[in-house]
Amino acid sequence: MNALFRKRIGISENDNITFESLNRVLEKTAETIPFENLCIIENKTSNITKENLIKKILVNNEGGLCYELNSILYFFLIENGFNAVLTGGVIYNNATQEYQALGRTHVTILVTHKEQTYLLDTGFGGNLPLKPVPLTGETVTSNNGEFRIKRVNSEHGDYVFEMKLKHKDTTWKIGYAFDSKKFINDVSELDEIQRIIIEHEESPFNKSPLITRLTTGGNLTLTNTTFTQCIDGIISKEEIDNLRFKELLKRHFGM
Repeated sequence: MNALFRKRIGISENDNITFESLNRVLEKTAETIPFENLCIIENKTSNITKENLIKKILVNNEGGLCYELNSILYFFLIENGFNAVLTGGVIYNNATQEYQALGRTHVTILVTHKEQTYLLDTGFGGNLPLKPVPLTGETVTSNNGEFRIKRVNSEHGDYVFEMKLKHKDTTWKIGYAFDSKKFINDVSELDEIQRIIIEHEESPFNKSPLITRLTTGGNLTLTNTTFTQCIDGIISKEEIDNLRFKELLKRHFGM
């Protein structure tokens, strides 16, 4: 698994993965493994197990949603000696200014290093911090924007992840709330999250295909009707048909 993950994101098997090198791991993961829901749209989902995740993401070169992308990164971190856990979060809808009715369906990673806890997330679409974010409230800046975590006391958790995306946000926005003390002890627990994502009427991922990944200067987003490129804040959008969809899926996402 360790060798396959390194091969997928383009990191040498000989590289020692330290806490200081996690920035590079997060950047390469975000630029290589797409956030996508094709298995759900095509009704080809499998139970969430380590073996199934390895096959899907590292052997078949597919992507996935948060519970798949952050789980595979979690296994990689564990194999490289990190003190990591998975935890659940509730996504905040900034348009309606309320938390999603789906409940705790976002999955993210907490890593403890030198008695300090950090959030790592490679499964939040285009909203990735690309660096470990400390739970101290300190702002972290990356190519993708500014990110921080605030302590709160709410029914959804004890912290909120906030972001100010580059070329997009002028003010801080809430990404999700999470609980730093409620861990996901086995990835089989994620089957229930996947079921909600598949079945819930308010799920944003069970209606039409969505594939997105970050690039060095921005991001690419593909749906069944449009292809959007954002490069250094300049957005170009193309209306597409099914044939063009398949062509772009292969060219830009390797799927």
